[in-house]
Amino acid sequence: HRITAAPRAFRCVDGPIRCRRYHIWTDFPGAERIAAGKARSEDYANPYTQRFVCMLDVVLKKFDSPDEVLEFEKGRFELVRLGGMTIGRATYQPGWRWSVHVGKATGKSVCDVEHVGMVVSGCATAAMADGRVIEMRAGDVFYVPPGHDSWVVGDEPYVSLHFLGTDRYARKE
Repeated sequence: HRITAAPRAFRCVDGPIRCRRYHIWTDFPGAERIAAGKARSEDYANPYTQRFVCMLDVVLKKFDSPDEVLEFEKGRFELVRLGGMTIGRATYQPGWRWSVHVGKATGKSVCDVEHVGMVVSGCATAAMADGRVIEMRAGDVFYVPPGHDSWVVGDEPYVSLHFLGTDRYARKE
């Protein structure tokens, strides 16, 4: 691909696709999804994307209108994709337990996803395979390795933001 500068954009000389949202011109795989605001994380991992995408506008999104929602008994996981990342918001009701309300549906006894996140409200546990049970409360920033169970503690809903592990969470593989 040869690139030429254009006002507020880059233009790919061989067959451009105009992306109104991000002000880009290119023909790399995934460009149409990015232009439509429906990009997948693998679109941003594409070397063409890394070389040609020039995001000139600020992008604001809200969990009030997420890109994807995973719903299960006593909980939901909302996904927002932007800037090459997928950020999740988990909301679990009192009585929710990963092994019962998510693991059973995915055929797993423990969560095999690692998480980096922050607790917004409520309290939940991370129960590790070695027997440790760690409580996470509002304001805590956490890393939880794969191989854990989790459940809500108390009678208040638990809400957390997730910055790692969101694309694989609560999915059958």
